[in-house]
Amino acid sequence: MAKGQDLWKKAKKLIPGGSQLLSKRSEMFLPDQWPSYYSKAKGTKIWDLDGIEYTDMCIMGIGSCILGYADPDVDRAVKTRIDNANMATFNCPEEVELAEKLISLNPWAGKVRYARTGGESMAIAVRIARAYAKREKLAFCGYHGWHDWYLSTNLKDPNGLNDHLLKGLDPGGVPRELSGTALPFHYNQISELESLVEKHNDLGVIVVEAIRSKKPENNFLNKVRKIADETNAVLIFDEISSGFRSSVGGEYPKFGVKPDLVVFAKAMSNGYPMGAVVGKDEVMDAAQESFISSTYWTEGVGPTAALATIKKMEEKNVPKHIVETGNAMGALWEKLGKENNVAMHVDYGFPPIMHFDFEYGEKNLAVMTLFTQEMLKRGFLATGGFYVSYAHSKDDLHRYGESCNEVFKLIASAAKEGRVEKLLNGPVKHSGFQRLTD
Repeated sequence: MAKGQDLWKKAKKLIPGGSQLLSKRSEMFLPDQWPSYYSKAKGTKIWDLDGIEYTDMCIMGIGSCILGYADPDVDRAVKTRIDNANMATFNCPEEVELAEKLISLNPWAGKVRYARTGGESMAIAVRIARAYAKREKLAFCGYHGWHDWYLSTNLKDPNGLNDHLLKGLDPGGVPRELSGTALPFHYNQISELESLVEKHNDLGVIVVEAIRSKKPENNFLNKVRKIADETNAVLIFDEISSGFRSSVGGEYPKFGVKPDLVVFAKAMSNGYPMGAVVGKDEVMDAAQESFISSTYWTEGVGPTAALATIKKMEEKNVPKHIVETGNAMGALWEKLGKENNVAMHVDYGFPPIMHFDFEYGEKNLAVMTLFTQEMLKRGFLATGGFYVSYAHSKDDLHRYGESCNEVFKLIASAAKEGRVEKLLNGPVKHSGFQRLTD
């Protein structure tokens, strides 16, 4: 791993934070040991800079590679687009075809706008919603990216976002004037949203992750829809993480509720940059009242990759494989945990993005670091999370299970004897946003 770690140490001196994405920092996995960089990737396999091969049984490009790395069908379509030019003075026709496809998957909608990342797609959606509602305050639950509108939550309360996936986010550089414009509430806690509505009669937007690790309870999403209707607020469903996994399109239709805007990114284009805001005609038309424009939102690779990805998902019934594989992983974790007397909890809230937590109190981070360290030695990228891809096979799970069994045995013994930290070959992983030193 010398080449990867050497490059990572150099990166931290040249790039603030080392990487462009918090979730790809080596310190989030295995400080001083994580390979950090890849030379190539294919299917579920990834090779580091030293040519060592691993099977990715964790985050699969942060959930972006739903079909697997370097899918041949998507790549073939992209290469054709590149041969015919990715960018020109004219627009690429694929963006119109993709708009028609996204509207067919969301028939209540009438218009589409594009970006190339999830965070900027959410920023566009919030801008459009505020322009339509003509009110600035918004209520939200869940994680929605790095932009000012969201991070401003921590101006009023430094811990405001702690219960929304990432802890310790510093709002440095966000204008103080935005304090109090983004108001958090917890998923499935409809009384919290009701309380916000009572206190803020100028609430114009409600933003919700349709689903992440928890299923909506007691008609939660329908109740949110009702409140949005009663207050004339624009309802946005963030499906950046959940979309195009257990169904082709969004998860929200399963719960019998429709938003005013829905946002997609990540899995819809299998690793190529693409994001979309899909919405009702009258709401989306507000985009023409505000300046929302960017050169690279018009390039051709993103829409081309999305069309090819969606086509393959439909033809191969990819969501069925994703859900079955996710449930199989959850069952495997539970079985091995019980057999080895490992204190842990498996979360079945959303099978395409499976997750487990160790239950060793203040030792949890050290135990997870040991798990990642030992699985890496056995040729697997592994953490407490697992983004399922179409490329993950029964053989991948079988081989992973054999190694996981060995590591769980080690963890149970080490925890019982109080020697978890002694088995670590480096520091304990980070749990959230922290400033990195050179």
